[in-house]
Amino acid sequence: MKKTKILYSILDLALVSKDSTLQKTYANVLSLAQHAEKYGYTRYWLAEHHNSPNIGSSATSVLIGYVASGTKTLRIGSGGIMLPNHSPLIVAEQFGTLATLYPNRIDLGLGRAPGTDRETAQAIRSDFMEAAQSFPVEIEKIQQYFSMDNISAKIRVPVAESVDVPLYILGSSTDSAHLSAKKGLPYAFASHFATTHLMDAISIYRKEFKASKELKKPYVMAGVNIIIADTDEYAQSLATSLIRMIVGIFTGKRDKVQPPTQMTDEYREVMKNPQVHQMLKYSFIGSKATVKKQVKEFLNQTQADELIAVTNIYDGKDRIRSYELFAEIMKELNAI
Repeated sequence: MKKTKILYSILDLALVSKDSTLQKTYANVLSLAQHAEKYGYTRYWLAEHHNSPNIGSSATSVLIGYVASGTKTLRIGSGGIMLPNHSPLIVAEQFGTLATLYPNRIDLGLGRAPGTDRETAQAIRSDFMEAAQSFPVEIEKIQQYFSMDNISAKIRVPVAESVDVPLYILGSSTDSAHLSAKKGLPYAFASHFATTHLMDAISIYRKEFKASKELKKPYVMAGVNIIIADTDEYAQSLATSLIRMIVGIFTGKRDKVQPPTQMTDEYREVMKNPQVHQMLKYSFIGSKATVKKQVKEFLNQTQADELIAVTNIYDGKDRIRSYELFAEIMKELNAI
């Protein structure tokens, strides 16, 4: 029996580095996507975040169009659209338009979280909490707008009807696992930061999965932090930018991505902090040989169908190099 290849993809937050500009950030996003296309990545997803000085992917659908226009074969999508922030009708219009412009290349990943703090979520949509509770119903609305059956409905999205836009459910808890399984949709777990429930969520999803017209058997995508360099020491140095980002999250002092420094005892102590250690559980940092062993073990544990890599690195060239080496790892593991 032929082994199924494990796909590998990218989740990008359009990170804004210190002494850089948003314009340069977006140029780096497109450059990375173009390199990813050459390296054999399957998809390039952009996250939705708001009110964060170090994240440029707030207007997610706009960036998706920008990246799709500069690439040819790579699937471009959302990781994800935080649905309670939006009207399902508007989401269907945006992604129906994108998929018309870039046929068979657009993915729609949907999440329930706000992608920001409570005050900003309220500023985006005053009824956010109510919309979050209605997440399953809101997904059904989007599915209906994309269906040809909606052609006779009073409320239509003509630009979306019969357009092929695969839906993915994003999650960081077991709630999303139950929902993905019930709807028979592919499931993308945010294990690059929400590590606690990964194994339970995957187990629930696979056990409860009900085949649908979209998907015949369970499909699991797992997020991982990947920082690879030519040496373990250099990769660890690059990771200091990520550590400072995480400290900023916990302290509420968010800032642009800081340049890397040497990996010191102080940084090592921070990584031993229980909260930080838990968040970085599925972070694979080191040379190609080091990370290859870690990735292989993770795949053995999860049996994931696809890995979606997050690489929070200060410099664009170092980021591209890390993704190049990760692609080499995945090709080698798939050849075994």
